[in-house]
Amino acid sequence: MSKPALKSASSLAAQGVTHTLIPLDRLLKSPDNARKTPHSAAALAALRASVAAKGLLQNLIVRPERDDHGDETGFYYVTAGEGRRLAQIARAKDAEIPRDTLIPCVIRDTDDAHEVSLDENVTREAMTPADQYEAFRALNIDRGMDATDIAARFGVSEHVVKQRLRLGAVSPVLLQALRDEKLTLTQLMAYTVNADHARQEAVFDRLRGSYADPYHIRRLLTEGQVPSQDRRARFIGADAYEAAGGVIARDLFTEEGGGYFTDAGLLDQLVLDRLTALATETQTAEGWKWAAAALDYPYAHGWGRVYPQTVPLSPKAAEQLQARQQALEDLLAPFEGADELPDEIDQAAGVLETEIAALETPQDVYDPQDIARGGVIVTLLSDGGAAIHRGLIRPEDARPEPEAAEAETEDFAAHPDDAPEDGEGEDQAEGAGLHTEDTEDASDTVPLSDLLLRDLTTHWTLALRYTLAEQPELAARFLVHKLALDTFYSQRSVTCLDITARSASIESFAEGLDDSPTAAALAARHEAWAAGLPDNPADLWPHLLTLNAETLGSLMAHCTALTVFAVRQAYMPAAPYVASLMMARDLRLNMTDHWTPTARSYFSRVTKGQILAAVREAVGDETASRLHKLKKPEMAEAAEQLVQGTGWLPACLRTPAPPEETAHEPLALPPSDQVPDLPEAAE
Repeated sequence: MSKPALKSASSLAAQGVTHTLIPLDRLLKSPDNARKTPHSAAALAALRASVAAKGLLQNLIVRPERDDHGDETGFYYVTAGEGRRLAQIARAKDAEIPRDTLIPCVIRDTDDAHEVSLDENVTREAMTPADQYEAFRALNIDRGMDATDIAARFGVSEHVVKQRLRLGAVSPVLLQALRDEKLTLTQLMAYTVNADHARQEAVFDRLRGSYADPYHIRRLLTEGQVPSQDRRARFIGADAYEAAGGVIARDLFTEEGGGYFTDAGLLDQLVLDRLTALATETQTAEGWKWAAAALDYPYAHGWGRVYPQTVPLSPKAAEQLQARQQALEDLLAPFEGADELPDEIDQAAGVLETEIAALETPQDVYDPQDIARGGVIVTLLSDGGAAIHRGLIRPEDARPEPEAAEAETEDFAAHPDDAPEDGEGEDQAEGAGLHTEDTEDASDTVPLSDLLLRDLTTHWTLALRYTLAEQPELAARFLVHKLALDTFYSQRSVTCLDITARSASIESFAEGLDDSPTAAALAARHEAWAAGLPDNPADLWPHLLTLNAETLGSLMAHCTALTVFAVRQAYMPAAPYVASLMMARDLRLNMTDHWTPTARSYFSRVTKGQILAAVREAVGDETASRLHKLKKPEMAEAAEQLVQGTGWLPACLRTPAPPEETAHEPLALPPSDQVPDLPEAAE
């Protein structure tokens, strides 16, 4: 079969097609151009770089401009190739080329200009990333071009070139899967986190036939490895880890400083070594009896704890404070009433004010005896920092509680002559200590019978209840005393109030609860209260008597708040949670201040129908309808973005609306004339 003959120039001219060179400054943008959206800056930069390196690889298609009489004006509209024209104009503006540079063009005067423009923009297909990799790799290996040279010649970013070259770390099986559209580029890039082709192919086979997001692919390829965002990795740092022989795996998504620490055991050892060194350094510098280190704080340790006490200024520090205050007064005296201070005076005053503030800041100091028996433990925080916990007291180092004074009774073993005769104890038990001639001398020393003692103290308890109820302020102090004993002291002291403050641990019910801002704020508040209370439980009651009503109320609120438990569990009654709804209503609780629905915290843990229902409720039906065709991981990520800032919450986290406000008279005690008289004293 013979090849078709090429058309001659004359036959092309007969069809209204002419090849020619036209000066750049005589080319105009065509009003018939199908592309109405302007070229992006990145696209124009790429075209400019390509044209500068290789010249125009494709002629512009143009048609003559005509005046009202149909005569040609000498200018030409660019029907196809507007991007190339703009790239050349940009080069001319920067004086890279003359403004009248001749541009190779094809004049097509008979074709529909709009159709030609549309055809050029639609009837084409971009090169696949796999083909780009092959092309860039050939330039890199065969011609010795580095990523910078390739990026400059093709007008793409150096990062894109490096990404394409990194595809060399991917198995050829996966590259072919990309060409066959069995993998997306995003999925393929995730495989580069592990350079082992056999491992890549094994994961690919495992996931074949199911959609796998990049996160899932990376997780399978990095099992047993530690991400760079992990607190251990942040604490040690990449440089120290690699210096110890560790290897960091990175994929095409990895930014500077990212990746996966492949040796978790080595990383854990480095963390513990550094925490131990910090604990030992603190022990040596401060004189603690012992020191320890742990990744997490051992909450179940059973140790006691002591806290530092604020100490007054030493005579030397007080003298320094007074001297600096006087110096500041002397420095500012000449400028009293002035609008501004000279720069040197202002700087000197700032230095003195800083020193005065440092001296006036209360100094918290541990008792030397507590340091001698206490210890320090250093743990790792969620943000990668180290926390030093001081003042921990092990059980063997705890001071014994003061023993209660025993009831004064006669030691009959020491005075056998005073011991009761046989049978006298039984009479005492039944006769409740009645005096007889036989027992008159011993009646002052024999204890009351158990039955009588119970009877009398029952009346005592009744009287205490009635009297305490008449003194609400003192009752509040006794309540706070009991709550604080249960909340802050491991060695519980007994009071006569039959109330127990129990704070159930809830950290195990929700992953990452300790890392939330609310948990951190509550822990900081607890530490602040603990630091302000006496070390010895016996000193707590005198301390509470010194507190004003506002401080006392705040302490009572804190202790009471720690007893709240409204966790819903399948095997437990729902009554506490139901009761908590009323508490939330009266507190005007706004859960959006404490919890945010994200793909991880909510949307990935519910059904697609529930995701759509949430989006529909938050932003409307139209938006929700656009998510129907998405896979669940993509739908969860999209839902997180869509509901952000809308205030949407799951039903179980919504605070009930308060009832309509109605005017009520404040509650008051009944009038004194309605208070019943006290009954006659019981006999």
